[in-house]
Amino acid sequence: MADPSSYRPKPGQIPDSPGVYRFRDEHRRVIYVGKAKSLRQRLASYFQDLAGLHPRTRTMVTTAASVEWTVVSTEVEALQLEYSWIKEYDPRFNVKYRDDKSYPYLAVTMNEQFPRVQVMRGQKRKGVRYFGPYGHAWAIRDTVDLLLRVFPVRTCSAGVFKNAERTGRPCLLGYIGKCSAPCVERISAEDHRQLADEFCDFMAGRTGTYIRRLERQMTDAAEEMEYERAARLRDDIEALKKAMEKNAVVLADATDADLMAVAEDELEAAVQIFHVRGGRVRGQRGWVTDKVEAVTTGDLVEHALQQLYGEERGDSVPKEVLVPALPDPVEPVQEWLTTRRGSNVSLRIPQRGDKKALMETVQRNALQALGLHKTKRASDLTTRSRALEEIAEALDLDSAPLRIECYDISHLQGDDVVASMVVFEDGLQRKNEYRRFQIKGFAGQDDVRSMHEVITRRFKRYLAEKEKTGEWADGENTLTEDDGRPKRFAYPPQLVVVDGGQPQVAAAQKALDELGIDDIAVCGLAKRLEEVWLPGDDDPVVLPRTSEGLYLLQRVRDEAHRFAITYQRTKRAKRFRASPLDDVPGLGETRKQALIKHFGSVKKLRSATIEQICEVPGIGRKTAEVIAVALAEATPAAPAVNTATGEIMEDEEYEADAVPDTEEGSAQEPVSAGASNERRGQEP
Repeated sequence: MADPSSYRPKPGQIPDSPGVYRFRDEHRRVIYVGKAKSLRQRLASYFQDLAGLHPRTRTMVTTAASVEWTVVSTEVEALQLEYSWIKEYDPRFNVKYRDDKSYPYLAVTMNEQFPRVQVMRGQKRKGVRYFGPYGHAWAIRDTVDLLLRVFPVRTCSAGVFKNAERTGRPCLLGYIGKCSAPCVERISAEDHRQLADEFCDFMAGRTGTYIRRLERQMTDAAEEMEYERAARLRDDIEALKKAMEKNAVVLADATDADLMAVAEDELEAAVQIFHVRGGRVRGQRGWVTDKVEAVTTGDLVEHALQQLYGEERGDSVPKEVLVPALPDPVEPVQEWLTTRRGSNVSLRIPQRGDKKALMETVQRNALQALGLHKTKRASDLTTRSRALEEIAEALDLDSAPLRIECYDISHLQGDDVVASMVVFEDGLQRKNEYRRFQIKGFAGQDDVRSMHEVITRRFKRYLAEKEKTGEWADGENTLTEDDGRPKRFAYPPQLVVVDGGQPQVAAAQKALDELGIDDIAVCGLAKRLEEVWLPGDDDPVVLPRTSEGLYLLQRVRDEAHRFAITYQRTKRAKRFRASPLDDVPGLGETRKQALIKHFGSVKKLRSATIEQICEVPGIGRKTAEVIAVALAEATPAAPAVNTATGEIMEDEEYEADAVPDTEEGSAQEPVSAGASNERRGQEP
């Protein structure tokens, strides 16, 4: 725990101007990003008596080891830079809202020749119109199914569309009238685009025009005694009205607004947003966050606005944003929203009328979301804490291992030997810090030597990063340039877990001893009896089968096993796809394909004369001679065997399908150290 006075800037060193500041920990990782109208006043508030600080702020400043700042011209620039840095560095003490899912949108791909209606998630694309978000994908599909009666826009994928073009037959939707079938030219590209525009207008809230037009057409058809057509129009009107009923009118017509409500307690906060377009609720979403810093409701609103509109432009930012409390100051946030929309945006608290009544509904949703989250997470938090405590107690550790790294070795009968490293922090996966290794020190199968090599390489990198940052330079930090992003091996774990028994654990401990590292605990989890092995112990530690600590170690081990096998299979597939032509200098992919296409296989190419090779377009005599020499020197591969039937495949067949089955349960399953130990009785 650091003393804030040890890194407090000197008096007068901090400028009295707007800016953004970053606190870093002892490993130079950014742990907090903030903005201020006056950097001098804001930073001074962090270096007062610790007893006077909020508990969360006190934890942050005692975790930090340094502070730095960047001066900007205006508060709007500070807001933009703060958002960028929070997104880039992911600081642990900043408020981060967590979506419990990726919300689906109804999307119309107006950037295609024949626009398509579909469900989309994730990053928004240019030229695509979005409606939502929706709580469930099925809600989108129900709405689209109703609207396709009136707006038969294409919904099929590119593959289905091209197949229909090729065969001249539309899909089922084309036959039943729910697609205008542009694939077989029943409608022109221009008319289909107009149909897509009308679909978008209806979804955007301009519904009255289409209802009135269909009612008029229905009346005309009835007067002309075209009763079948009138009945069809009647059904279309009912379908549109049913789709409209899913989004009841809540505000005056043509009102575009987002309403945000916050429910909070001392530890957590839930945010709910209703998206109102054309007076109707078109989407709803919600976030939950831990209050890792001392924040007001206005601060929570500001952070939520940054996350909600940080990647949005134009009409995606509404004219009006209604919130329960205003950020302080509100002007920079309002100016930032206006810049993103391109026109004026009103940010205010509703005081009366329909908007205030709807805000109360949003608030009830936020309260319900917070209560539901607490019910779900209470057991989760308790379970994770109990698991870490049980591991610490079983392994006789000084404290709970907040960062756990697990290593596993994987190979296929001694070939393509690889290793994996997975990271769990506070009992949760940190997939962005996973690493994989190729065994380089020797050839063949030796799980113990492989484990020793991997641990040595990983912690040599850690020591190199530690030395680079100047932690050994008389206690002073000599780093002069650092972008703050996490380095690959910069952070040591409190516990190293290896997949295996005594031999693997001894190898890992030996590697750490050779590097002079004595503050990292090591254990192994043997798969046969799920025993926990410690270095130097003749007997394993047996955790109860119902132990949360054992369950967490199993999850860590199984994740390392999965990650190692995935990498091993990737390498195996690449090796099986290798060709002797890959070693021919100057022979690119296009000419390799031309050779295989001309001769049919490498086997036939190997037996061809130089004159026959020269017949391939783009292959000259000199290149043909090089190819012939390379193929003559290359050792023919062993015959390929169909592992399902035991049949030896001909070379031509092997050329056409050289990639083995890589699904779970395939005939040639990669061997992992943990699995092989079980069969070998844990012998190396």
